[in-house]
Amino acid sequence: MHVLSASVLLSLSSLSSAELVNNSTGQAAISWSSEDVSQLLNNDSASTIENAVETPQATTTVTTTIRQSNGVVNQNPSSQSVRILDTNSYSSQPSVNARAALVMDAQTGEVLYSKNTNTALPIASVTKLMTAVVIADAKLNMSENITLQSIDFAGAGGKNSSSTLRAGDTLNRAEALLFALMKSENPAAAALARTYPGGRTAFVNAMNAKARALGMSSSRFTESSGLDPRNVASARDLGILVSTASQYGLIRQFSTTPSYDFNLGYRVLKSNNTNALVRNGGWNINISKTGFINEAGRCVVMHTTLNNSRPAVVVLLGASNSQARTNDATRLMNWASQLPKRI
Repeated sequence: MHVLSASVLLSLSSLSSAELVNNSTGQAAISWSSEDVSQLLNNDSASTIENAVETPQATTTVTTTIRQSNGVVNQNPSSQSVRILDTNSYSSQPSVNARAALVMDAQTGEVLYSKNTNTALPIASVTKLMTAVVIADAKLNMSENITLQSIDFAGAGGKNSSSTLRAGDTLNRAEALLFALMKSENPAAAALARTYPGGRTAFVNAMNAKARALGMSSSRFTESSGLDPRNVASARDLGILVSTASQYGLIRQFSTTPSYDFNLGYRVLKSNNTNALVRNGGWNINISKTGFINEAGRCVVMHTTLNNSRPAVVVLLGASNSQARTNDATRLMNWASQLPKRI
């Protein structure tokens, strides 16, 4: 179970106007500096994959990560290429509410559970996981301050982007990424795309290029937040994306942060992770991203370690409500925890 039991200060720049203050009590033990983030990004670049076979059984490279109860990430130094392999179905498979579902052994690529996995569906804010990968790949200055603009709050198709942020709020790029991943703030994701070299168009092109390179053949991105229902992917594609994202230390840390108070100087935003399984603990979750728009239903993707030994990817798309999504994920992880290794 990943629990940051100490305060984390995202002091990436002495000029930064936003800081993170943990809700929990206890002694400060972890401090993020610009050097820390740069080191994470540099380490990630050594293992991040750039391409895969563009077939339904795409090949990807994954790195197993196990988050211990003290919050330390232990990374398996040897990455190994795996394929998404369809095998004979296990008996007594649980039923799920979601329209599409995938559980995959992240080490061997074996598909443990599948439901409608090859159909492209709207993915809502799960989009932000690809947004994070593109930002991490770009090696941009994470200390650079970004001031939110009114255009960052304009959702696709006339949808307004609901947010506790306001136009004029200033935060650095790393803080914007944390807002986008753990709190799923749409304006933060929009601002990340707007301030990318070449602007939004270049950013969306980079998202689609990354999807093609990874073999996500059913995926299409039109913007960075997930408000547009034309952002689509199959559960199988998202299995590839989650396995890829699990190699980025910054994404692992930020997407599984349970709660923070964001201090913007003139006000404090009390913020919780959008995934109840991350907030409540009990599971060793290394990557997490939820999503919801009406067209997509309730979605979640996770990279988890079952029984502290078996890395697994869980994808759920189109659950009818938040509780059904949580119940589906819990049911599938409990079931997969009992399965023997076949490969």
